[in-house]
Amino acid sequence: MLTIDEKVAIINYRRQKAYASLNEAREVAKLGFWNLAGNRLYYAVFHMASALLLDKGLMAKTHGGVIHLIGSQFVTKDLLTREYGRLFSRLYELRQSGDYDDLYDATEEEVLPFIDKTVEFLEQMEKLITLSA
Repeated sequence: MLTIDEKVAIINYRRQKAYASLNEAREVAKLGFWNLAGNRLYYAVFHMASALLLDKGLMAKTHGGVIHLIGSQFVTKDLLTREYGRLFSRLYELRQSGDYDDLYDATEEEVLPFIDKTVEFLEQMEKLITLSA
């Protein structure tokens, strides 16, 4: 069991990781590394989602579990829009394809629109984090 201070520290660390991953995505996008940009966008959302889940006392052991809990606890309850639920799933697919699929390369047209959408998603999740016990 985490103390309140430990919980707050982990939540803040995950939030920082989310923004660091977003910045990495922006930088590698400038270099045209679209698979890597998609990967970093996914991790930006994943880290913020993990912070949000911990803030609410929810835990997931897998990436799929994090996506599921965001959907079941926030999207279905209209705390986050369905668009964000789809974005999280799409970024996961993009990361999986970019990291593991043979003969797949993400394109600028595919990844670039996700940057602004990811920023909005992070902002929406931030609004739901209360840093309470």
